[in-house]
Amino acid sequence: MIEGVSAVLAFVLVRFMLKPYRTFEDSRYLSLPLGFAFLGFSYIFMGISLLLNAPSSIEKAKWMHLFTGAYAFTFLAVTYYFSAKKSEKEARPVVQALISLSFLLLIFLVVVLFFPPILEIPDYKAADEYFRLFNMLMALYIVFHTLKSHMEEPEPSTIFAPLGYALLAFSQYSLLIWSVDSSFSAFLGAHILRISSLLIFLYLSCAPLISPRKTRQVEQQ
Repeated sequence: MIEGVSAVLAFVLVRFMLKPYRTFEDSRYLSLPLGFAFLGFSYIFMGISLLLNAPSSIEKAKWMHLFTGAYAFTFLAVTYYFSAKKSEKEARPVVQALISLSFLLLIFLVVVLFFPPILEIPDYKAADEYFRLFNMLMALYIVFHTLKSHMEEPEPSTIFAPLGYALLAFSQYSLLIWSVDSSFSAFLGAHILRISSLLIFLYLSCAPLISPRKTRQVEQQ
């Protein structure tokens, strides 16, 4: 249920975040909706893994969850890395290469998972910790980037962007704890932090519809 709510919120955010790309056709605006789209798919795969009974099917769904989640945080980090660049030409080849590489790796993963025994699938439990750590680092990079933007031009609303990504980072940390010791409180906390984060992003996405002034504040992030 919570995974479904998370996925719906992520895909609603994708709809809002596609508008700048459609307006300006700038590659720097494309990786943000792609990041949230992959987040939505990662939540779907996690939800599927919690519903299944067969261990092999659960393992496959969890691997898809890990990879789509890592793609999500990579695209989000790329968005904020190139947000400071003046030229769209610098971002276009990187974003296009990242999209191509992502789909190639997804195809490879599907082949490995669903057409054995081409390659032996590594242990999910061991890989889970490394993926969570990677996601945390990407989220923390975005936190520092957005916090720097806020400090350069302080506005009450701009603090919400680093707050949202900080909650996403702590959510990944809680899932890392859950992966290590199966703590239900860590699992529940991770989902509360995630939902809170997505609601903050939804507020930021809806803010331009409420006030033109807030539109400029959000775009600065």
